[in-house]
Parts: sequence; C-alpha cells; structure tokens
Amino acid sequence: MKASNEIWKERLTGQLPPDLAEEIDTFETEINLRREGKVDEKIFAETRLRRGVYGQRYDNGQRHDGVESRQLAFDVEKQTKGPNTVWDAPGMMRIKIPYGGINPEQLEVLAELAEEYSDSIAHITTRQDFQLHFVHIDNTPVLMRRLAAVGITTREACGNSVRNVTGCPFAGVCPDEAFDVTPYANALTQFLLGHPDAQNFGRKFKPTFSGCAEHSCGLTAMHDLGLTATTREVDGKTERGFKVYVGGGLGTVPRQAKLFDDFMSPAEILPVAQAMARVFGKHGEKKTRSRARLKFLIESWGLEKFKEEVLAERAKLREDPQWTEFLANVDGCEESPLHPPGEIPAVNGDQRLAHWIQTNVRQQRQEGYVTATVSLPLGDLTADQLRSLADIARRFTKGTIRTTVEQNFVIRWVSKADVVDLYHALDAVGLSEPGASNIMDIVACPGTDTCKLGISSSRGLAGELRKRLAEKSFQLDEAIQNLHIKISGCFNSCGQHHVADIGFYGVSRTVQGFKVPHFQVVLGGQWEENAGSYGLPIVAIPSKRIPDALERITQHFMDNREPDERFTNYVQRIGKGPIRQFLEELTEDLPSHEKDSDFYSDWADPRQYGIGDIGKGECAGEVVTHYQFEMSGAERMIFGAQILLDDGNAEEAGKQAYDAMIRAAKAIVQIQYDDVTSDPDEVIEEFKERFFDTELFYDPYAGPKFANYLFAAYENADRTHDAESAHHLIEESQLFVEAVHSCYNRLRSEGVEAN
Repeated sequence: MKASNEIWKERLTGQLPPDLAEEIDTFETEINLRREGKVDEKIFAETRLRRGVYGQRYDNGQRHDGVESRQLAFDVEKQTKGPNTVWDAPGMMRIKIPYGGINPEQLEVLAELAEEYSDSIAHITTRQDFQLHFVHIDNTPVLMRRLAAVGITTREACGNSVRNVTGCPFAGVCPDEAFDVTPYANALTQFLLGHPDAQNFGRKFKPTFSGCAEHSCGLTAMHDLGLTATTREVDGKTERGFKVYVGGGLGTVPRQAKLFDDFMSPAEILPVAQAMARVFGKHGEKKTRSRARLKFLIESWGLEKFKEEVLAERAKLREDPQWTEFLANVDGCEESPLHPPGEIPAVNGDQRLAHWIQTNVRQQRQEGYVTATVSLPLGDLTADQLRSLADIARRFTKGTIRTTVEQNFVIRWVSKADVVDLYHALDAVGLSEPGASNIMDIVACPGTDTCKLGISSSRGLAGELRKRLAEKSFQLDEAIQNLHIKISGCFNSCGQHHVADIGFYGVSRTVQGFKVPHFQVVLGGQWEENAGSYGLPIVAIPSKRIPDALERITQHFMDNREPDERFTNYVQRIGKGPIRQFLEELTEDLPSHEKDSDFYSDWADPRQYGIGDIGKGECAGEVVTHYQFEMSGAERMIFGAQILLDDGNAEEAGKQAYDAMIRAAKAIVQIQYDDVTSDPDEVIEEFKERFFDTELFYDPYAGPKFANYLFAAYENADRTHDAESAHHLIEESQLFVEAVHSCYNRLRSEGVEAN
C-alpha cells in the first residue's frame, strides 16, 4: 500500500493545486504519527473526518444486501474478535460532489478507485456525495491525490465542518425555476471550503440551493442554510435574489427551517454565510453534541436575536472580493447540447420502455431536450457501470451529469430524438430501472450494512419492498406510484424518513426473550415544497411484517381517498388513529422462535438478530410483565399526544408527551426499585441515581442525549406549548422510549437488571 502511495504521489507531482497537495501530505504524516502514538486519537478522529475518512461497521465480509465483499489487506480474524478501529478494518471514504455536478472523466477515476481500493461498488448519498466502502486508511492519501487530479476533494466531507453544498440537479434546465442556481452554489462551495471562519463548529453545517419553492430538489426546509431562488420587478427590471432559510435539520428530533430573509441580494449570500459561520462558531454548543447544531442555537435565542447577531457580525467583516467576483459570470457557464433538438420516436409497443419514459424522462425548459434519470437501487452502481455511464454521457451529451438527493444520476441535455437509443444503451449495462422519484425509488441509508449506529437493516428492507413492488409496478394506481418511501436504520434520519409520505426507522424490541428487529412507521411527512412538513412515528412493527404494513397503508389509501387527494392530505383527513388501529394487528400473535426462526432475523441477513437473557422463575416473569405494561402505556400516551396535536390541542399534547416520558422512566427504574411512585420528582431522582449517574443508560454512540431529553422536559414541565414545541417534545418522548427499550434489552442480556 505504501509503495502504491509513493508511486502515485510521484506520478501526480505538479498536477494538484499546491495548497491541496500540501494538505494531503500533512494528512499522510498525521496517519503515521497516530500509528506511532504521537497524536491523540480524539484529535486524529476529527482530522480524518474532516478529510472524509470514516470508520465503518464490518460484519465478516458480508454486506447485508447479500453482495459478497472483497476481503482487503487487513486481518479479518483480528477484526471479528476485537473492536472496530480504523487500523484493523476497512473504513468508508466520502467524496464531495458540490450540487451533484460531475463529468465523465471523474466517473472513470471513481470507477478505478472503487475497483482498486474498495469492493468495486460506488454509493451515492442523500447529499449528492459518493462513498466508497471497505477502504483501508493507509490507502486514503492516494485516493485523495487521484481525486484531486480531476478536480474532486474529500475535504470537509465529514466532521464538524461545512458539508457538501447540495443543489437542484435540474438547475438550469427546469421549467419551473426562477433562475439557474448552479453558479451561486459553486461560489458558496469554493468560498467556505477551508475558510478560517468555518473551522470552529460544535457540529456540522449543511447548506443547499433550490431553484423554486414547489419541488423537493433542494430541500431548503431541512437545512442549516437553505437558499431558494426568487425574483422581483423593480422599475421594470427583473432582479434576482434568494429567500434564505436557517436552522432546519432532520436528525433525531427534526426542526423546520425559519425564514431569515425574504429577498437577499446575490451579492450578500457569501458574506452573510460567513457571518453565520462566525456566529455559529462563537455561540453554538460545543460540549453537548446533541445540542450542537445551528437549529438549537436559533431555538435558544429566537430567530430575531440570531438575525441581529448575524447582521452585526456581517457589518464587522472586512470586504472580500470573492463575495462578488463570481457574479460577473453567472450567465456565462450555461451548458449546451451535443445533438440538435428533436422528438421522441415511437416506442412500438415496448411497455417497459414506455414506462421508463413516463417515469424517468423529464421535459427541459429548452425545447426539444429532456433530462433522463438513471435510477439506482439503494444508490449503488458498480465500477463497470460507472465507466459505461461515462461513455453514455459522452455519446449523447457533452458530459452533463449530476447526482441527486434521491441517490440517482440525471443526464441533462438529451435530445428527444435520442431518448430511445439512450434507454437501450442504459439497458445494456443494467441502468434502465424505471420508477424514478416514485414509490419504487426507495431511499435507504447504509443501516446495519456498514454504519455503526444501525439498528435494523434499512437496505435489506428497501430491497425487499422494491422486489414486491416491482412484481406489480404496472398495476399500481398513479396515486400509489407517486408516493415516496424513505428508510433509516436508526432514529437519526440519514434516510430522511421524516419527510417521506411513508417513512420507516429501525428500532429493536424483545419478543419472548429474543431481540427482534422492528421499524417505526412514520406518517405525516411531505417531500414536496422542499420538505414541507415532518412526520411522526405512530407504531413499531416487526421488520418481517413491514411489507404487509405497506400493503395495508396503500390499500387503505386507495379505498378511502377522495378524488385527486394527495397522501399527506389523506393522512390529515383520516387521522392517524384509524391507521394505527389496522397496523397494530401486525404487532400481535407473533410466532415463537421455535416455530419461525426467520422472523427473528433481519432482511437479507440469515443470522439471528440477537438473543436476550430470557430469565427464569416467577419473579423475572412478573418484572417483564410489569415493564411491558408500563412501556406499552407510555407508547399509547405518545400516540395520544399526536392525536391531540393533530386536533389542534398543542398544550395538552405537550403535557401528555411529558407524562409519557415520566412513565417510561418509571418503567426502567422499577426493574431495580419497584417501590417507586409516579411522582415526577421521585422518578427523576431515582432514574438519575440508578441509571444516569451509573451510566447504565449511557448510549455507546449517542451518549447521555436521550436522558437529557427527559431532564430538559422535567425542568420545563410548566412551560406553555405551541404546535412546534409540542411536536418536538413528542419526537423526544418517542426517542426516550426507544432508549429505554435499548437499555432494558442490554441489561437483560448482561444479567444486571435487578438488585
């Protein structure tokens, strides 16, 4: 590996920007120093994360989607016996692709790297990035150099930094956009990359650009900084500007972004972004990571104070020519076609081709041209497919390709006359999947395949749902086809389950002494209007019954929807109560392990999911029964709070969500001290002494976050709730309940549940 690094370093000398070459050399030195024990692990962890290098979960060479992984140059036996470290096992390399813009040459380099250093598979993320998995850390410098030689960086792809600036993949060709946001997204990317004012964050900072308000391509409502293009007429002239939103984010408890400025001049977006970075760096939380995002600073201060601080900081900034230099050429980088415009040829009865054209081909605002979406199941494609896609892009366009937040590619500037030939070219290399941006186009995070936080197999479930939907895709009603499904392997919403029509996130439950993978069903989210609303979980269902749950939900929608009613409106009109009622049947009459052991494993993973310590004797049986009774009651109260919120009673919804947290805390306390009353003061005191101070409730990855939700709710028990605060508390209450379940399962398996 070192020899390879030296060969490529010598070969690429002089081809990299000097500052980037120096940075990669420095990182290579830091790797060696850390290996020698001369750099603290915490410092090195942030160093590698800021350069896109993650540790990853590794399960003995088998990805949970059933794809055999190459065993790279590391000690597999050592890895399976000990903790996962970046030295003993391969990790993940995240590669920034600003606003998704990429060209054929870059695709070919990615193909080479996937083949030589990874498992020959490249993965597109929901931030339009690429990820390569199973990459050894010793190889990361050579990857960085080879990427830099074609204009790609991994810098600040991870860590407490400004993450990839995302943008609408249809920018410049969308009929509905105000104007092309591409040059503005590119300018912000280059300006903030490595900027000294953006290096002191407690957590990440995510920006995005959207060309319009009605679609979902930019998702401005769920970003720290979201900019939506808009125009206005002044003295008979059209002026460009941006609606600026701040403080959005998904994660465990999502927040919708708030309007910071109704019309910001393009000349101000870079200095204001710089000022926001300075304010976030100075005043954002540093100690408690769960409160360290910008959304919590804005929530604490209020939008008006935040705006005052940002504008005051903006006034102090020294003038920087970069703020406006790019504006002179915003219309000078427009793309152009390779072939003349035309019309789509007849499909001659080819049903699959017709379906692909219907779902994957989108009219451009330029007459005679379309954008074609290459749907990628689970966001994956092979090295050979990357090379083929590069060839196809050159054949039909001038290399105008972008990645999307739905983990796909779009090929822009395709002449309508070439659509049929393009389809056949894609079909020949396995890239002609229909169903872009509809129910078949399921988004899933890596989940238990490679993520250390994964609880349930999001990719495995996505694969199963796709398979079942494909069997009847041509028969699905258009209202069903247009639904969006998004799956996360845990509560962190990397799969964006909060903004799906139907979302799922992984949780765990104990059934008859065995751990069983489950998914919470999330309803009420809205993908359109840039992630216009966030859903809430209504019931946890065993993973193996989620396909049945989806079928029940979609069938009920079809049977009860009003003409032209969208799914979001249907959920609001019907109410979550009736939906939960027919889904709860799937949580009953669960098979025993002896009768159906497959029920106790996850999708695409034949291994048993996990066994809890069943416990023997009447005492243990009574404790389990009482615990389950209390926890079931807490979950019913959380759902009741949702119903109250939907009915407009935010005050009672907030109170009931708080009461549910107290009841769940009491449930876990009672396994050690069964004389605890329901008095909140006593419950909190006992919980703190027995579970928080002893770190029995400490999550290995989230730390004390979920316990802090409880303490914060207790300290603010007398607050008055509005719809937003009640929504947040319901979400936090559900997450606290899930943490109680996890703690209980862990204690049972360790045999330390009672005094």
